[in-house]
Amino acid sequence: MGTIKIKNIRVYAYHGCLVEEGKIGSDYSVDLSVKANLSKSAKTDNLADTVDYVHLNKIVKEEMAIRSQLLEEVTIRILDRILLEIPMIKKADVAVSKLNPPIGGNVAMVTIEMSKTQK
Repeated sequence: MGTIKIKNIRVYAYHGCLVEEGKIGSDYSVDLSVKANLSKSAKTDNLADTVDYVHLNKIVKEEMAIRSQLLEEVTIRILDRILLEIPMIKKADVAVSKLNPPIGGNVAMVTIEMSKTQK
């Protein structure tokens, strides 16, 4: 078993409960970590035998483009798609962070982190 991590996928999106968030949008950062058997790809040096980082990045960007009120909802959508589209992944962890959230204070970010395992 091995782990593949992608950190700080930067996205501009329109999530949030406030009407203004849906109009103005804000910056987000997504981190993900997936566990899969990487022993075959370590021997074959073949992209078809591993998890394609480009595919993971595409899933994140497409799901972040769909407006949600809550970060929990977008996070679970990302997890569901990762496990559906890439069956060799046994477990995925996703963290979605809203940078500079409008919560009435000097806050760098708010992060929702969730995990899901392959059934």
